[in-house]
Amino acid sequence: MNAPEAALTDRRIQAYLGHLARERAYSPHTVSNYRRDLMVLRGHVPFRSAEPDSDWSHVTVHDIRALVAARHRAGASGRSLQRLLSSVRGFFNYLIREGVVGANPAQGVRAPKTPRKLPEVLDVEEVGRLVEIPGDSLPALRDRAILELFYSSGLRLSELTSLDCTQLDLADGMVRVLGKGRKVRQVPVGRKAREALAAWLRVRAQWAAVDEPALFVARHGRRLTPRAIQKRMARRALAQGLERHVHPHLLRHSFASHMLESSQDLRAVQELLGHADIGTTQIYTHLDYQHLAQVYDAAHPRARRQKQNS
Repeated sequence: MNAPEAALTDRRIQAYLGHLARERAYSPHTVSNYRRDLMVLRGHVPFRSAEPDSDWSHVTVHDIRALVAARHRAGASGRSLQRLLSSVRGFFNYLIREGVVGANPAQGVRAPKTPRKLPEVLDVEEVGRLVEIPGDSLPALRDRAILELFYSSGLRLSELTSLDCTQLDLADGMVRVLGKGRKVRQVPVGRKAREALAAWLRVRAQWAAVDEPALFVARHGRRLTPRAIQKRMARRALAQGLERHVHPHLLRHSFASHMLESSQDLRAVQELLGHADIGTTQIYTHLDYQHLAQVYDAAHPRARRQKQNS
């Protein structure tokens, strides 16, 4: 049995993937990423046999470091190696819980650092152009409500597509969101988004099947798919004259950046976005500092004089 086949039939790996899907409620996409990472691990670690009942207690920190080094030499990025190590740590923590191993050999291993790419954002004027979809047709009303909600509440694509009508409270201006790891959070919905959502809800029944709970539906009456929303957003952006690719996460980035510029409250933005780690939210402080630097260069007398003399 070769290494990939052994990884696919390794009972410990299969049990862990089942744990992620059932108990942790991870998405199929996330489980697939874990499977791919653990196949890399299983293919690298020298086991005494290729049987499905692999003895994971023999894996050492040196094995994990050698794996990271080999992947790095093969061209894997720092971010890819960080994800690999995260998958491996999670797997061994599970094995510790199950009494299979006594320690986590990946715990102290670190991936090479890689420069963090700042996310792109739309400015306020561009967002305004994007959401001002003309007309009162059903597609226009629905798409306007989708775009307004994305920007108003900073939702992930998966969070928006999974929304049911019962999760929206227009009276209180709140939406109940089921985020990563099935964590529920309450997020405010702004006035413009509430108006757009109310307009869509008045006509939603013309498309929605009687038993369909989804907030956003397609012409066939069923829940809009993530891919359909991505396509609709890209088309709307082109129609509204935006000269770059617009996707759901771009609006989430824009929401976070604009909120942080206005409030300077990193913890509040973390809660609104549903980030488990504030370090994930801190990337938007770099965007904010870029904005402040641009304002300084444009407005400060000494900065202007410096530019004129250069």
